[in-house]
Amino acid sequence: MGVDAITSQVIHNYLLSAAREMLRNLKRTAYDTVIYEIQDFGLGIYDRNCRLLAEAPGLAVFTRGNDYGLQKMVELLGEENIHEGDVILFNWPYWSSNHTLDVLVGSPIFAQGELIGYTACKAHWLDLNQKDPGYCLDTTSIHQEGLILPGMKIYDRGVYSRDLERLIRFNSRIPDRVIGNMNAQISSCHTGERRVRELVEKFGAGTFKEAVEQILDHGERLSRARLAALPKGTFTAEEWVDDDGVDRDTMLKIKVTVTISEDEFLVDLTGSSDAVLGPMNMPVGSTLGVCGLAFKALTTPDSPANEGNFRPLKVIAPPGSLFNAQPPAATFMMWSDLYLPEVICKALAPAMPDVVPAASGGDICSWMGVGVHPDTGKIWLEASNEAVGFGGHMGGDGENGIMHLSEPGCRNNPIEVMETKAPLLIEHYGLRQDSAGPGRHRGGLGVTRVYRFLADATALTMVKKTKTRPWGLEGGGEADPNHVVVWAGTDRELRGGSVYEQMRTGEVMVNASGGGGGWGDPYARDPQKVLADVRGGYVSLEAARRDYGVVIDEGRMAVNESATAALRRGRQSG
Repeated sequence: MGVDAITSQVIHNYLLSAAREMLRNLKRTAYDTVIYEIQDFGLGIYDRNCRLLAEAPGLAVFTRGNDYGLQKMVELLGEENIHEGDVILFNWPYWSSNHTLDVLVGSPIFAQGELIGYTACKAHWLDLNQKDPGYCLDTTSIHQEGLILPGMKIYDRGVYSRDLERLIRFNSRIPDRVIGNMNAQISSCHTGERRVRELVEKFGAGTFKEAVEQILDHGERLSRARLAALPKGTFTAEEWVDDDGVDRDTMLKIKVTVTISEDEFLVDLTGSSDAVLGPMNMPVGSTLGVCGLAFKALTTPDSPANEGNFRPLKVIAPPGSLFNAQPPAATFMMWSDLYLPEVICKALAPAMPDVVPAASGGDICSWMGVGVHPDTGKIWLEASNEAVGFGGHMGGDGENGIMHLSEPGCRNNPIEVMETKAPLLIEHYGLRQDSAGPGRHRGGLGVTRVYRFLADATALTMVKKTKTRPWGLEGGGEADPNHVVVWAGTDRELRGGSVYEQMRTGEVMVNASGGGGGWGDPYARDPQKVLADVRGGYVSLEAARRDYGVVIDEGRMAVNESATAALRRGRQSG
């Protein structure tokens, strides 16, 4: 007799609860804000075949990328060489699915003397002796990108490796923080192990395994039910990435062809740029993770992820292309993964106008600072992502200033935290007026954050989507793109995207994120909504007239209806 549905659901929810406990453990014990504030991690619980059973919100592409990374880890070591009490470190990008600083920690789960699964936790370590402190923007080989940990056991049958710890310590500029974060990940994995063992002891290994199959089959049924309702056909879109970090004059092509049939959602990346010299190449595991994110958003956005959800998804990424990096290609930036889910949506927009929004600001607009803190004499290293505007859509305006769709579950670093941890003063933080694309439904606004350095330091930004503008849909306008200003207010002022520059005490850097594209004809927007946007500071008086054809009496702060009607008639007839 099979496991009944109630027992299966109890086991599923217990696994989900265990994953959330792993998350809480990680955040409470991690050393760096990039983990406990920004939530730059992904973790989950897997069965013996490395199939995802439960995950907790973090960086979504990490969690799905961990599936591939865990499989490659087990293949590399061999299941017969994985024992109770082992904890394994893995960051070979082409197999672990992300760059070298995103270290995957995996541990087997043994219950009643049998290997029944794994826990895995990936998180961003701030330094592993990569060629530049903080972040690398222009590497040309994996061998410039830091210490490689190719399936190394930090615990071997429960015995801690002081030799491996010493190797890591001597290959980091901030060893205490790196080891602290590693231990937080290990503790997170052990938490998941304990909970799953308790579950198996309560229900028995046979019941657990049978429930796992039911959980995954149910996840597949949910995806296939939605897949059946999606429009069928082949859809194509292209987009361009600013550069590869080395050749700043050549843009990179992303071409996506999506074919939806009754039983498959195929994402074909053939026709995208070949692998490049700089660090924008993506490991295939990361590509699978990003495509999985887009697929889940279109099919099962309201249910927790498991392996079954992704069974109808197939991805084609030719080896040696931008989306399937091969050794020794540099992978440190991998910023192409930010574009990919939106290009998939762009391809589907004509067939799914009620679902797909216009483009967002298109980046996570990461900033990082590193230097010696004048109060402590120790190295400080802090980072933050920035929110962007989301695109307008059939149902209304885009959201203002939220995290990019490639990192649901992540957050930015609060001002109070950064000013406490680093010699910085945040002089301004707010929405960017006129950054949104105009439309019947306006795009969301990007944000501006202004950093004044209170001590000499290095400022670096990982910002793309500066050479192309976020697109609108159904006649909506483009939005203002991302940009960074270094040495703002001086005669050396420099405007760009990704920068790595020295800042002297008192100097200022501005990080400005892009808005979302508009949806629909801007002249169809209700003038009273335009007035509300002007009153709220979202749209300037000039942009109200220029982009929406709305004339506002500044003294009365009211719409001049006759002048507006005349202006709109004139522009439409022109």
